[in-house]
Amino acid sequence: MPDLADAERALGYTFRNKALLSVCFTHASLVGEESNERLEFLGDAVIGLYVTDRLYRGSAASEGQLTERRKRYVSREALEEAEHRLGLLRYLRYAGGEDALRGKTASNLFEAAAGAIYLDGGWAAAEEFLSRTLVEAEAPNYKTALQEYVQQRTHATPVYDSREDEDGFSCEVRALGRSAQGRGATKKLAEQAAARSLFGILTEQ
Repeated sequence: MPDLADAERALGYTFRNKALLSVCFTHASLVGEESNERLEFLGDAVIGLYVTDRLYRGSAASEGQLTERRKRYVSREALEEAEHRLGLLRYLRYAGGEDALRGKTASNLFEAAAGAIYLDGGWAAAEEFLSRTLVEAEAPNYKTALQEYVQQRTHATPVYDSREDEDGFSCEVRALGRSAQGRGATKKLAEQAAARSLFGILTEQ
């Protein structure tokens, strides 16, 4: 059975409510025990508020830019990286072998930890924990992803049409008989936004 005192050291936080700590590290595969799923739900909101508040206070960027930046902190990839740096999965109690740890287990566990710390120590404790552990994932290069996707299916490349207006830039991109639009403060950001939209359309077909 994992040593939860070691889990506390990994988190850098000592729980007053040890039962809450135990629930935090209990996977839903353990039938008959309270799992950390409700803590995941709470932690998702705690992380979202922390990141939103931090970005709002620290930047004069537009709503769209702030939204894009927030995604890089709350994405599955960012939360998995944060969990990996702490090594929390080694303390998780679960049943069913390694198959139980697939999917979003790592990011869910980090969310559960944030939720548990918030319940145990309040906002200040959660804020301190997230300020130490949360990481920003790299922004995906959707132009590259779109080009690779298209070139796997045809010899053509995506065609971008960008225009400057009063509010920045707008862009339309066309490929494989489909098109999508995007906006951004710069031409590059507008092209990325358009590429992201078209990539989503094509890969959802």
